[in-house]
Amino acid sequence: MTTPTLTVRHAVLRGRPGEWAIAIGDGDIAAVVPENGDLPDAARTIDAAGNLVIPPFVDGHLHLCKVGTLDLVGTEALAQYTAGAMGGAMTSIELAAAAKRGQTVERVLEGARRVLTESVRHGVRAVQAFVDVDPVAALTGVDGVLAAKEEFRHLIDVRVVAFPQDGLLRTPGTDELMREAVARGVDVVGGIPWIEYTDADAAEHVRRMVDLARDHDLRVAMLVDDAGDPNLRTSEMLATALLERGMAGRGSAQHARALATYPQPTLRRAIGLFRAAELAFVTDPHTGPLHLPVTDLLAAGIPVALGQDDIEDAYYPFGRHNLLEVAFLAAHQLGFLDDPALEVLLDMVTIHGARALGRPEPRLAPGSPADLLILAGRSAREVIARHEPPTHVLVNGRIAARTSSTTEFSGVPGLGRLAADRPE
Repeated sequence: MTTPTLTVRHAVLRGRPGEWAIAIGDGDIAAVVPENGDLPDAARTIDAAGNLVIPPFVDGHLHLCKVGTLDLVGTEALAQYTAGAMGGAMTSIELAAAAKRGQTVERVLEGARRVLTESVRHGVRAVQAFVDVDPVAALTGVDGVLAAKEEFRHLIDVRVVAFPQDGLLRTPGTDELMREAVARGVDVVGGIPWIEYTDADAAEHVRRMVDLARDHDLRVAMLVDDAGDPNLRTSEMLATALLERGMAGRGSAQHARALATYPQPTLRRAIGLFRAAELAFVTDPHTGPLHLPVTDLLAAGIPVALGQDDIEDAYYPFGRHNLLEVAFLAAHQLGFLDDPALEVLLDMVTIHGARALGRPEPRLAPGSPADLLILAGRSAREVIARHEPPTHVLVNGRIAARTSSTTEFSGVPGLGRLAADRPE
């Protein structure tokens, strides 16, 4: 083994007892050995201090063009989206369109830069970024997010999704703009078929977008069944279209909240169709009162990832692009509170996220990219409970971000200073 450029010592790894050392060279992991194993001295050593080290986070769903637009829209759209069984979801989208009037490439780029900087701080290595395409926004969102993708390409894999948020058939001119977005270099073809006025139009929406993706060898990501109505059935439309067009394994279903309202026999039949289509799912349970029946899908072997969804926009007023915070919120929404369930949540922001994006499964093993996070905690429970930024974010074997904090106490018996710094 050649001399490593960097070694991480005293790391706790998921599913492996004891502490471990990770040697890094030329941007890849060169070796992973028990802490007392033999490794050559490296030019630099980071002491993980017994904390959890994992591959970086993957966000399966973020509306990157909408960041910070809540005040442009007002709160009525938010109220419609979060009320009851989400019967007002369509109204919410119609109200939220006000934010796109006067939208510029520069405004979108500024918001995307702010979020992607936070992405680096919080250890997000890849994100599926939805960008509205319609006659009002035109391609300003696409151009802004593509520019941000290029600026951050050495740190984050931004998969840009051209997204006909306001419909395809109900909004003339969008079909042509979607084709232009593909020509400009987006990575994924999006869709939101349930927004159309008829089932026939919804099915046509799905067919056109899957055909567009197939013709350009792209993946598909669609918001389906986003309101609490079991009659929408657009998740099944997507799975069927993928199968009919030879696109199995090339798509992800976003939200799919209405599946929670299906009777069990109907849900089980749909799950069989999803498995045949090799369809991955992404859920954002913190951004609405309904959420995907995650346990049923996971039990069937279907990948389910978590996503940030929104940051300070018409659908969610908070957000820092911190996927540990998203996992913390999901733990409460989904009832994933014991240790095995918390381990599943970490899978949902790493392994399953990668599957939803069509990325290679992240691994801490020799030959894998040296992309890793040193987290503030020794277990899934600790890191999710704290949901703090990683102490170190490594991208291609180099430190991309380092976070520490210190609290000064006054008048607290026995305490003068607590430091969250990790020795290096």
